[in-house]
Amino acid sequence: MSIAVYGAGGIGCYVGGRLAATGTPVTLVGRQRMADELTEHGLHLTDYLGADLSVRDVAFETAASAVADAGLVLVTVKSAATATAAEELAAVLKPGAIVVSFQNGIRNGDVLRERLPDQVVLAGMVPFNVLNRGGGAFHQGTSGGLDVQAHPALAPYAEAFTTAGLPLTQHGDILPVQWAKLLLNLNNPINALADVPLKEELSQRSFRRCLAAAQAETLGLLDAAGIKPAQLMAIPPHRFPVLLRLPDFIYKRLASKTLAIDPLARTSMWEDLQAGRRTEIDYINGEVVRLAESLDRPAPVNTRLVELIRAAEQGPRKAWTGPDLLTELTSAG
Repeated sequence: MSIAVYGAGGIGCYVGGRLAATGTPVTLVGRQRMADELTEHGLHLTDYLGADLSVRDVAFETAASAVADAGLVLVTVKSAATATAAEELAAVLKPGAIVVSFQNGIRNGDVLRERLPDQVVLAGMVPFNVLNRGGGAFHQGTSGGLDVQAHPALAPYAEAFTTAGLPLTQHGDILPVQWAKLLLNLNNPINALADVPLKEELSQRSFRRCLAAAQAETLGLLDAAGIKPAQLMAIPPHRFPVLLRLPDFIYKRLASKTLAIDPLARTSMWEDLQAGRRTEIDYINGEVVRLAESLDRPAPVNTRLVELIRAAEQGPRKAWTGPDLLTELTSAG
């Protein structure tokens, strides 16, 4: 049973590292910078429940050929790199290999499937946040396992993921699950613009109202498109905006039963801005804008969030306060 992770950044190193730490052979494939970091430090993996795992000798490669013999390949590249990754994998993968997209957004599985006709391509979803703390340390800051499109070929691998503490939940229809995760990810730009930890941001009603506005807009579009997002947490997706708008003291009581978040958690979009990288905003809030365009309807809140992140990518950045960002978004319509 050979597993490879293609595009080993934060999510890839964490998921692959958890598997390796519990005895599953895993090859990570990524950039030379990460290879050098893990050669020096190894992997140190922690989570919000207190897990503390280390992998000293990490099998990390930089060439696509390293996945040639893999039976299962987890694709964790940034969404903009999906087509390129698919072409690289097509040149080396054996027929019948399983390829799982564990990426943000909605369409990455389709992009991979189109270019990998001889492989079993499945869409997947990672519901939790991973913070890259540097020096080979990666921290899972929110709750969740792994969700994936159901397929019999996954059966030989299920036990390995369960042992690693990341059980695979399989779904006959993955699209509602992807949209449910995207509803949560609509907070990524808000957290990045706030420039504070996730828990601190969500403790402030004004920031939560920003997220509620983005989610309510998206839910209206999903209703119009006939898409019903899956229920991943204790409350249905259509109740998210109601919960977020509640006063702080009520929200705190109810939210603690809905999603576990520790004080270290940050979003990947915040990390990208910190590192001066292009974000995945086009594959998160941008997906909402594309859905609105397909329906010939407006999406002013999500459109404005895309614009603000694009401006932040160019710099200089400002740390938005909750009231200022809320005013910016509510005036966008």
